[in-house]
Amino acid sequence: MKGIGIDEFGGPEVLRVVELPEPQAGPGEVRIRVHAAAVNPTDVVLRRGGHAVRMPGLRPPFVPGMDAAGVIDQLGPGTDGRLAVGQRVVAIVLFASERGGAYAEHVVVPAASVVPAPEGVDHAAASTLLMNAMTARLALDALAVPPGGTIAVTGAAGAVGGYTIELAKADGLTVIADAAPHDTRRVREFGADHVVERGPDVAARVRELSPQGVPGLVDGSTQTTDVVPALADGGTLVELRGWSGPAERGIRVCPVVVTDGLTDTERLDTLCRQAEAGILSLHVADVLPAEEAAKAHRLLEAGGLRGRVVLDFS
Repeated sequence: MKGIGIDEFGGPEVLRVVELPEPQAGPGEVRIRVHAAAVNPTDVVLRRGGHAVRMPGLRPPFVPGMDAAGVIDQLGPGTDGRLAVGQRVVAIVLFASERGGAYAEHVVVPAASVVPAPEGVDHAAASTLLMNAMTARLALDALAVPPGGTIAVTGAAGAVGGYTIELAKADGLTVIADAAPHDTRRVREFGADHVVERGPDVAARVRELSPQGVPGLVDGSTQTTDVVPALADGGTLVELRGWSGPAERGIRVCPVVVTDGLTDTERLDTLCRQAEAGILSLHVADVLPAEEAAKAHRLLEAGGLRGRVVLDFS
């Protein structure tokens, strides 16, 4: 089968079409005929070699991709009857495995990582949901701010930031979010109650709106120590790129990684149903043939995208 992989770490040019063995679904597993795979920043990190430490013993080609949408074409023994051959589904795929990631015509994943795709949504849009929305869900759950409380979100115009706002509003929270002037309207459309200008002074701007500091902050822009002053004493800061502090004033720094939700079927399904209901919005910047994966990575690295680039494997 066709896949997109790399034999060595480097720039976008190392991505190439590769021939891979067709996988078979084992016990408790599902095989998906992939129609679309979203391109995420973690795919770029893999391509550059940043995930090499997580792949000891694996041999190239390394296949990126964590977000897949397609149709089930094989069920392994021991699946629970929740899923069926021919069903349109989405899945989170763990690239740090012998089978590799989502950039392939077929993927085999644990049935627990697979849920029905949102109704009325095409494969390309569906493929952009799970990884970023699950990251946002885990971030909010780590904050544990009760309904009626206030949180802050940096990097609010991005994929995780946007889902964090939408999920927070569904949870009954007030949201202070940052944005550049050209993204202010976008962030307000996500549902942010207050929008402050992004940048190194964002913590001071949050404090102007919440003088005692906010009890929780999701740092989608990796500002780490710069955003700590926005938090109230004893508050919680969620970091998405591994920073774990320390922070003063009893502030808890909580790194969140999406792999913690990889097989959380209930959460994954809830996210899809929320997309189906319009609570979560899906954003596709461009759809490219799978063979143009290098171009997709260049577009992502250039920045400024509002939505995901998707590779078409249909």
